Amino acid sequence: MSETVQDELVGMPEPTVLRRHSHAGQTVVSYGSRVAFCYDSGDTAMRNLAVVALTDAGEPGLRVAAVFGLSPEYVSRLRGRAHKDGAAGLVARRGRPPKLSAREVGKARRWAADGVTQTEIAARLKVSRPVISELLVRCGPLPVQPILTPDVAVPDAPDVAVSDVAVPGVPGSAAAGGLARIGTGVYRSRYAGASLLYGYLTAAGASGIFGSLAGGPGRQYDDVAILTVATVGFALGIDTVEGAKHLRRAEAGPLVGIGLIPELRTFRPRLAALADRSDPLALQRRFAAGLLAADPPTSHVYFVDDHFVPYTGARPVAKGYNTKRRLAEPGRADTPIIDERGRAVVFTSGEPSGLTRSLPAALAELRAVLGPDAPILLGFDRGGAFPATFAACRTAGVDWVTYRRGPLAPHTQAPSRSWTLRAGKRIMLQLADEIVTIKGYGPARQLTLFENDTPVLQVLTSDLTSTGAALVCWLRARWRIENVFKYASEHNGLDAIADYRMDIGPDQRKVANPARKAARQQLADAEATLAEAERALAQALTDPLTSIKDTNAAIPGLQHTVAAATAALSGCRESLKPIPAKLLATDLDPDAKHARPHLQRRGLQMICRLLAFNAEAFLAEHLNAYLTDPDEYRAITRNLLRLGGQISYQPTAVTVTLDRPDTPRIARALELVIQELNATPTHIPGDPRPVTYQVTKP
Repeated sequence: MSETVQDELVGMPEPTVLRRHSHAGQTVVSYGSRVAFCYDSGDTAMRNLAVVALTDAGEPGLRVAAVFGLSPEYVSRLRGRAHKDGAAGLVARRGRPPKLSAREVGKARRWAADGVTQTEIAARLKVSRPVISELLVRCGPLPVQPILTPDVAVPDAPDVAVSDVAVPGVPGSAAAGGLARIGTGVYRSRYAGASLLYGYLTAAGASGIFGSLAGGPGRQYDDVAILTVATVGFALGIDTVEGAKHLRRAEAGPLVGIGLIPELRTFRPRLAALADRSDPLALQRRFAAGLLAADPPTSHVYFVDDHFVPYTGARPVAKGYNTKRRLAEPGRADTPIIDERGRAVVFTSGEPSGLTRSLPAALAELRAVLGPDAPILLGFDRGGAFPATFAACRTAGVDWVTYRRGPLAPHTQAPSRSWTLRAGKRIMLQLADEIVTIKGYGPARQLTLFENDTPVLQVLTSDLTSTGAALVCWLRARWRIENVFKYASEHNGLDAIADYRMDIGPDQRKVANPARKAARQQLADAEATLAEAERALAQALTDPLTSIKDTNAAIPGLQHTVAAATAALSGCRESLKPIPAKLLATDLDPDAKHARPHLQRRGLQMICRLLAFNAEAFLAEHLNAYLTDPDEYRAITRNLLRLGGQISYQPTAVTVTLDRPDTPRIARALELVIQELNATPTHIPGDPRPVTYQVTKP
């Protein structure tokens, strides 16, 4: 191949487009570079919820139908069912319909908590009294949060000056004790740096998303504050809701606009009650609308891989192969597609499966988001380097690049120099560039990398225009997706279980048929028997030590044995044909069960986690524009979230004064980011007062 120069890609941002990606049993729907929905690929309820939420958020029904592989008529029917019955209309009920709907169950539990008798509840809902009695025995009344004393002291905050004067537009600001929204006062907080996340939360419409939920009357903490505590807590590194007990209540409270954040025994049931009483469809609508303005990817290079998350509980969840422990165990698989900048574009989470099975749907999502003509180069590890994966890419009109599986194949071209530029640095490689034929796929480009005149690895790709050096460099950058796995699991809690309670029902998955396995073993035994009989006949005919008389006497018996073995083999082959390779698990075991997490609680926590993840990524990108530290900018951003400072609440504004970082370059970058945030009005969710940021003087 002739020597060429491949400059750095400098492309204009592609239009923000909707896309859907499925991989390893997980489906992720994103808009631009922001994740909008994440659910198990087999979870029809979550899929229907995403479809209706996107159409209600302004996406055309034809486009949504194309992204999800549905007909426009079916999308229209889903919208009609959702508008008529809410989220319950998106789930196909099985078996006998319940006597009480989910809304009526909630009413019955609330009435029971208020002291209404079971007879009166049954009369109101027009059912028999035993139905109400059984419901309350099974579920009980809705828990009511204990009334907190209004004169709770605020520890470790001697400089706090709380005002009981009502502030216009701030609900609950006149309440005493710091339990409701703060009216006026000056607070010291070790988490003041996390207030920088409000720039993204304001742009994403977090106040509207949280405000669509209702946790019920008689609460000391408003619902928006509860959800803001969860989101900011996930950004600060708490993996689960229980991790909130490690936050200082008096210092985290002013961060979200309240005097004290709730204790765990209050916070956990309140968050659960918000999820249980929420309409996940309406919640996803608002979340999707907030993501429509997200930044689109600006490069045509993307990476995809599987990430197995083990599950150690006792529920009957699906099994997958854990590459770290090299064994099969219960769990789920997360499959993101990230862009060259390391931002999650499509993210799915569901039952474990191979890349060859999940990639077609994922590519359909990616293509739907970027548009039919947008160039796409998809890089993945050799674990997905199969002809079926290549064919799926070709069907979607996507170029691919990966490592060749197995030993190195012979090369027919002499190596030549190929080079490209990366970060202003010239990268030169010795490559043998040729076209090879892959069985089950067809022609593909093969790049053999030489080091010290010795071939060390081979790259397969369908890209025929880019230089070989550029393709190898892009594929080596695939480790960015591994960094995304590591960061998301360690700092954002995406691997954590949202709730241990699950919906357990009949296992409708297809599993290997043991009858076919036994039939295949019988076929193998019959083939071995026939081969042995044929060898015995051949040996008898060619044995020089056996007389002709003895040979002639033995031949009929040996021929009969061969004929019998041939007939047995033919019978085994015919018996194997009608036996299916896989059956439903319930066909093998009528009691087979399959567990799925609760839709509402999982959906609410996922929204909070995604908001926290996207907010930190947004802040990190803007900070690194001035910091120019590609190695440490995410760690620096994470440390800035725990930067101490002072939060001052005035009647018409909120001022956050952050402690100056010790490192001058970080302090300078922080000041520049603050100038950006101050240029656009930023608000604490649930508080209309604008937030102004500043840094203490050196």
